[in-house]
Amino acid sequence: MALGASFTGELTHEAAGTRKLLSRIPEDKLDWKPHDKSMTLGRLACHVAELPQWVKLIVEQDSFNMVPGALNRLKAATTEELLQQFDECIQEAADILSATADDQFQAKWIFAKNGIAVYELPKKIAVRQMVMNHIVHHRAQLTVYLRLLDVPVPGLYGPSADEQ
Repeated sequence: MALGASFTGELTHEAAGTRKLLSRIPEDKLDWKPHDKSMTLGRLACHVAELPQWVKLIVEQDSFNMVPGALNRLKAATTEELLQQFDECIQEAADILSATADDQFQAKWIFAKNGIAVYELPKKIAVRQMVMNHIVHHRAQLTVYLRLLDVPVPGLYGPSADEQ
């Protein structure tokens, strides 16, 4: 199986669980955060929804320099808007991944911050870390936020304590 097809399958499979989680974000709690150093619920949910955009940054560029204003940060005032933006990001990422040849995934990609290289990876590893693993990491944070807000947490890999 081609890498692009494999990544597309994994991304769309994980997207189903992510979408279930995002659908439970309470609109009246978007400014809530569990700690002063934490993101707000709304920012974290938008971050999860926007992460698939990294596929385009990784596949179509040889490097990315993280500077203020370099990213298209999503903003959503409603759960419906959040889900629509997430669906669009997932579709674009899936389209790009499925159209990418295996040899393109072998190419080097550099992530820099303020012009200083932080790391250099093959694009296939960058997609795994910056998109797949990153989504799962922040999705897990969202489950904790929901639990702390007493919002039923959906099962992601089988039933949750709220779905038994």
